[in-house]
Amino acid sequence: MTGHQHGGGAPATPTPDAGSSTARLLFTLAFFGALGGGILAYTYQKTLGPIRKFAGEKVEVAVKEVLGAPATLDTLYLVGDKLSKTLPQGADVLEATKVFIGYNGKGEQIGVAVEEFTPGFSSEVHLMVGFNPATTALTGFKVLSQTETPGLGDKIEKDPSFMTRFVGKLANPLKGTKSATTDASTVQTITGATISSKAVIKVINKAVGTWKPRLDAYAKESGK
Repeated sequence: MTGHQHGGGAPATPTPDAGSSTARLLFTLAFFGALGGGILAYTYQKTLGPIRKFAGEKVEVAVKEVLGAPATLDTLYLVGDKLSKTLPQGADVLEATKVFIGYNGKGEQIGVAVEEFTPGFSSEVHLMVGFNPATTALTGFKVLSQTETPGLGDKIEKDPSFMTRFVGKLANPLKGTKSATTDASTVQTITGATISSKAVIKVINKAVGTWKPRLDAYAKESGK
């Protein structure tokens, strides 16, 4: 009787070469991953300063524009829910929420400027809003960022006539209309960009509604 031979032998084991190849691959991946992370971190640190400087300069330009080039500026910081002339120790000045107060050459207050935002038609509409806290009369606004529809919604930034419609209007609250108007608290919106126009109005009302009570409280407490 002939004996049967069974197929297959002992399971194959990784050779030393296969193990070392895997180790080399893992080391290579880890090395280049760490190198890439290091380069990103270095680039971030090198560009952070210029980015923050540019952001600060952009805000400063916007403040001066909406307040009509004031002779001097004062800065108040939001600490908790109150305004203060100083920040807590260690707080980042650039990251702090601020109110800018503008004065003319005689030292008289001409208005305040604050940042505010709200959703528009296709993006967040971020404005610098200038107004007189005593009367809510607007001194102007400047678009800091928006990506509304080109040729329509972006007119809130690119149409100078739209921006001038707001100067002197009273935000108590401000309303929008499709027709020309002389009403003190109503402004004409942009034809074909009603949603974007209303977003601007909403931001302005939000800015005045949020900051006027804080400014009034600060004036009362400081005697200014």
